[in-house]
Amino acid sequence: MALELKQSLKLSQQLVMTPQLQQAIKLLQLNRLELVQHCTNELLENPLLEEFSDIEESTDNDEEGPKKEDIEIKEVTAGNDQGSEDINWENYLNSQSSRPVEKGVRSVNPDLPSFESMHTRAETLTDHLIWQAKINLDEEKFVIAEELIGNLDENGYLMTPVEELAKKLQCGTHDIEAVLLKIQEFDPVGVGARDIRECLLIQTRNLKKDDLVRILISDHLEDLEKKDYKMIAKRLATTIEKVLEAVHAIQRLDPKPGRQFFDESLQYITPDIYVYEVNGEYVIVQNEDGLPKLKIANYYQSILAGGKESSAAKEYINDKMRAALWLIRSIHQRQRTIYKVTESIVRIQKEFLEKGVSYLKPMVLKDVAEDIGMHESTVSRVTSNKYVHTPQGIFELKFFFNSSIKRVHGADVASEAVKERIRMIITSEDRKRPYSDQELVELLRQSNIDIARRTVAKYREMLGILSSSRRKDIYT
Repeated sequence: MALELKQSLKLSQQLVMTPQLQQAIKLLQLNRLELVQHCTNELLENPLLEEFSDIEESTDNDEEGPKKEDIEIKEVTAGNDQGSEDINWENYLNSQSSRPVEKGVRSVNPDLPSFESMHTRAETLTDHLIWQAKINLDEEKFVIAEELIGNLDENGYLMTPVEELAKKLQCGTHDIEAVLLKIQEFDPVGVGARDIRECLLIQTRNLKKDDLVRILISDHLEDLEKKDYKMIAKRLATTIEKVLEAVHAIQRLDPKPGRQFFDESLQYITPDIYVYEVNGEYVIVQNEDGLPKLKIANYYQSILAGGKESSAAKEYINDKMRAALWLIRSIHQRQRTIYKVTESIVRIQKEFLEKGVSYLKPMVLKDVAEDIGMHESTVSRVTSNKYVHTPQGIFELKFFFNSSIKRVHGADVASEAVKERIRMIITSEDRKRPYSDQELVELLRQSNIDIARRTVAKYREMLGILSSSRRKDIYT
């Protein structure tokens, strides 16, 4: 087969991602904290950007001159092939309200303590244990204790092998073990254990539990998980009543002693947007507390207006001015897009806002995208890591997008509403006769919800609910 060269002409279209478009997309998917950090970085890198406060804004609005709402950022127009851009700086600078370069804010009451003096933080598990180690151990043992404490996880368990720590500290394993035994006596009782069995045994030793409790933990922990109390009583030649009494004592122990200092299920969330009910109508308010309010620095505005600087200086200022304008514009566009998406969600999920999760409607990204005239990928970026405060609680925006489950008769129901229904059924069940997954299917069908058993099992596991055999309470 002969090789030959050919020329051909081909027309194609492709999207070119300009740096400005990339920045707008990046800002759209940032959460609140990430946006604040991004603005902080830009303030450090771009000298033309500066932040103004609400006090400064309100003071300026009282003065003569254009108000904030009258200020308009002029459009940036494309220039030649080299990417140069022309901005009508004169119109832009004239549209800015004249503020002094520096403005001091007088404290309302100078006798009050500063914010820094009132700031504090919660004590961590490490802080609590280090404090006890300083009191109870000498200097040599404290060095070992500090290393051990630093290798505890959030639940208080030692995750690093003793041999590895001994090698790192260049000491014997018996030295590590001796200090570890001391730490295991610290508060909270049970820290420093290497597994759940050791953790519970430490607590039984310190709380002086009877021998049966220690035997159950040491030799029958897996049997306790299966609730096979008859077999345990038979093996130990004792009564079921005594086994149950020991089980109740074990249930009062804490398998995760460190969680009182670190609870990963506890999350502090600041909503990006609030939805309030006012006179039967839902009002959307964006949360802009803590978000930097950016403007162009007055000093550089005066430089551009004066026209006395060198061409190199003006070129530098022009580049930074474009970047600053694009950032301000992109943040404004981000906030407006979040508002439009939330407005659409409120319109579709009005029944949920009034009555709760059971009335959540099935909804996909396409529904909102078509409603507001945007692409699905844009809606996806907007809803990522954004939270909304509603009359029913705080939810991630992605929570409202869920698949549909068919009803026996009538319109489909949202999967989240089905999960809530499963949770309510299991909460009200008889603990001696818990519902199996197949029985849950039948109960849901009575509620006009057609769902498969494997789907019920999947939703139950997503809710963190055990199977019927493990929920069953035989001896209560």
